[in-house]
Amino acid sequence: MGRITETVKVLLIINIIFFVGTLAIGEQAYQYFSLWFFKNDNFGVWQVLTHMFMHGGFMHILFNMYALWAFGSPIEQMLGKNKFIFFYFSAGFGAAIIHTLVNFYHYQAGYNALLDAGMETQAIQTLLETGQYSTGILNSVSQDMLQEFYMSYNTPAVGASGAIYGILVAFGMLFPNVELFLIFVPVPIKAKFFIPALIALDLFSGVTGYSIFGGGIAHFAHVGGALFGFIMMWYWKKNQFNQNRWD
Repeated sequence: MGRITETVKVLLIINIIFFVGTLAIGEQAYQYFSLWFFKNDNFGVWQVLTHMFMHGGFMHILFNMYALWAFGSPIEQMLGKNKFIFFYFSAGFGAAIIHTLVNFYHYQAGYNALLDAGMETQAIQTLLETGQYSTGILNSVSQDMLQEFYMSYNTPAVGASGAIYGILVAFGMLFPNVELFLIFVPVPIKAKFFIPALIALDLFSGVTGYSIFGGGIAHFAHVGGALFGFIMMWYWKKNQFNQNRWD
């Protein structure tokens, strides 16, 4: 975790430019560049890429950019510039895919439940747009399902976390015995234990809805980035492709 590599430096600069630009522009930037659910009118295909450079606040971008520098630089040194770029964006796209699939599951489950409860399609669309519904519907559809239905449609995803989780997995596979420190657990933990535990925690939070890190976190995007990162690194290592740097 020494010097910063060239591609990581460029990614850091782009993320900072987006963050400063977002502060200057305001909500319109989030509306245009965040990743919205594909049935939402705000959705645009470019958001699959641009959401990776958007962040929800200073602490969000600070932690992501620290992780990009600390773990991304040694991975770029191992893989080479072009291969690292391919890996980084593939993990980010994978995160977007898994996040969207989970959102679609919640959306479709809620939509079907409301139809079965007798709500008309126009009333369902009004619920999605305004959040307003008759309390009588709660006799047939749970509050949690309604919330997941509404949030899946109206909550955009932002952040480089999906790509970062792919990098974390790559780091754990290439440097399994490197000891890492958690801020809230001041003892060294080897990467091969720390990183799977972190992913398992995200999976637990995504399934149960309980998060020790607070709300508003796209846990399944993290899991998706980690999954795609693992698949790529497993394939490259199996085929000894990691020896071929795409410089």
